[in-house]
Amino acid sequence: LIFIAEFYFLEFAETSETWQNLKLLLSTLYISADLQALGIFILPCVFAYFFFKNAFQDLKPNLINILSGITILLVAVGAMSLVIVLSVFNGLEDLTRNLHANYNPELKITIKEGKSFTLDSLTRQKIQAIPEVLASTRVIEDNALLRYDESQMAVKLKGVESNFGKQYDLKQHLREGNYELQKDKINYALLGWGVQSQLSVSLVDEITPLTFWYPKKGKKIITNPLKAFDTGSIMAGGILAIDQQFDKNNIIVPIDFAEELMRYYGKITSLEVKSKTAQKADIQAIKLQLEDIMGEGFLVQNSDDQQAIMLRAFKIERLFTFVVFILILGLASFNIFFTLAILVVEKKHHIAILKAMGASKHTIQNIFLIEGALIAFWGTVIGLFSGFVLGFIQQTYEPISIGVNSAVQTAYPLRLAGQDFIWVAIAVILITLSASIIPALNAKKVLIRENITK
Repeated sequence: LIFIAEFYFLEFAETSETWQNLKLLLSTLYISADLQALGIFILPCVFAYFFFKNAFQDLKPNLINILSGITILLVAVGAMSLVIVLSVFNGLEDLTRNLHANYNPELKITIKEGKSFTLDSLTRQKIQAIPEVLASTRVIEDNALLRYDESQMAVKLKGVESNFGKQYDLKQHLREGNYELQKDKINYALLGWGVQSQLSVSLVDEITPLTFWYPKKGKKIITNPLKAFDTGSIMAGGILAIDQQFDKNNIIVPIDFAEELMRYYGKITSLEVKSKTAQKADIQAIKLQLEDIMGEGFLVQNSDDQQAIMLRAFKIERLFTFVVFILILGLASFNIFFTLAILVVEKKHHIAILKAMGASKHTIQNIFLIEGALIAFWGTVIGLFSGFVLGFIQQTYEPISIGVNSAVQTAYPLRLAGQDFIWVAIAVILITLSASIIPALNAKKVLIRENITK
């Protein structure tokens, strides 16, 4: 989680204060692990001591209640920790979607084989005729070498049509300069903040342009390396600050400039489509219609498809986190086992009385199963409620901040999801009830040789 937070939020060198704030996110996990270890160590020791000393008759009446309370607390802490961690993953996943939505289209059409394709006017008219479609934007996108003054770097150059503002609202991320790609028939470029920082691009410098170098197509024999590239110059118009992934190497230019530089005459690398309502149902409906219009040779991707690798990584991390916490709860279930085992031994006399009164073995077994069920129930309820309260406070009031002024979000992202509560409740209850079975089965086998009337 520290690595994920650093990847998204840190844009400068790490400081001791930053790392301290990052580690606050894991405090719940540390507390949970410590309490679980403490309970797993103490309860077996208590059980062994009283078992081997045969001092059950001297137990205080409230000792079992104390041990049961400790067990409930440990189960509650485990459930609460799992809810909070899963909610953090939900928040990070939402943050990823929102950040990429700032510069990724809702729908993107690319060709399956090759890099570019020709989009005829009739096909585009069919796309624009879809009722839910607001706009479509032709895009030419490829890597190029950028030189500015004496500095150079590899960048991702993206040429877009003039209606690109309908696809994604980048104006709110304008750090300095003007949000225009063309003014008075002069082309301008929008640079990522990382590109400006690395090349020291000055917007007030009206003399030094940005010069792009792009390999010429079909050149196999090179006698003069300089002739192997096409070049194009453009002035810097504005600086965008969205996130590290975009800022470090992305530049947006007019499509005419990119077409001339890369010699993509009449061709594009993708077509971006914007819906009118941005509802998932509408986007999915548009996607199906676009697939019918474009045919099998083209790939239509929604926003999740474009971020499939990163979202898949979140799901894998989430799954492993859930499994690890299930193992922790499994260890915590030993607390229930030892608590009920102590209870069985301490209540041998009462079990004998119940047998004398006619209670069956199954009745005695069910008593201890109910005891385990009560521990599971109250531990789960307290844990889920505590997780909900802490998550709601962070989600609503954001008391735990990241501590980085330049972060895209001031507080740790977190989103409560009902399905997480359901899965956590099922897992905790099943584990705790499973730990109650063996002590309950042993309870019905207890044979008392004491004089009941003594």
